Amino acid sequence: MIPELWTCIFSLFFFYVHGAKLPEPEVKIEVLYKPFLCHRKSKYGDILLVHYEGFLESNGTKFHSSRHNGDKNPVWFTLGIREVIRGWDKGLQGMCIGEKRKLTIPPALAYGKEGKGIIPPESTLIFEMELMEIRNGPRSHESFQEMDLNDDWKLSKIEVKEYLRKEFERHGYPPNDTHHEAMVEDIFQKEDEDHDGYISAREFTYKHDEL
Repeated sequence: MIPELWTCIFSLFFFYVHGAKLPEPEVKIEVLYKPFLCHRKSKYGDILLVHYEGFLESNGTKFHSSRHNGDKNPVWFTLGIREVIRGWDKGLQGMCIGEKRKLTIPPALAYGKEGKGIIPPESTLIFEMELMEIRNGPRSHESFQEMDLNDDWKLSKIEVKEYLRKEFERHGYPPNDTHHEAMVEDIFQKEDEDHDGYISAREFTYKHDEL
């Protein structure tokens, strides 16, 4: 059972037993800069590229900066699937490319009672974020449309094989029909729930790793 479902069940139990439910922790969002033109806003399932600086609210200590620590490059992650702390998933929705935000994230949506590294337990964190780029995620409606070559709202084995071929070429690998056909068969075995020979938009909700 997924963690979010456990949270929902617990909240309902608390409501019926005590007549109220615990408030959901919130992220405080302050928009520092927003571009005049915004052609696209971030949503769950998108892959985002961000620069960030993180601070402890308690004393203002900077614990990390993507511009000055590590390889000094921005960070890629998929929004909404818990690749990052929950405060990022909540605080970076509906954001424009080039937008800058300040997020104040409570411990429950950051590193909680355990803390992490130099971040003490029960720390409220402040992040200054800049969104550099948005790309379609592997489960997005846009990706499905990109693969659906004849716009019939279902994916055939030919369409999936063509997508794999393009992805291999995009990443610098030579096409391999035998390998692609084996991958397609494996994908359809897992994703074609009704075994009709197609992957529907509904079945596409969780795309196989190779896609």
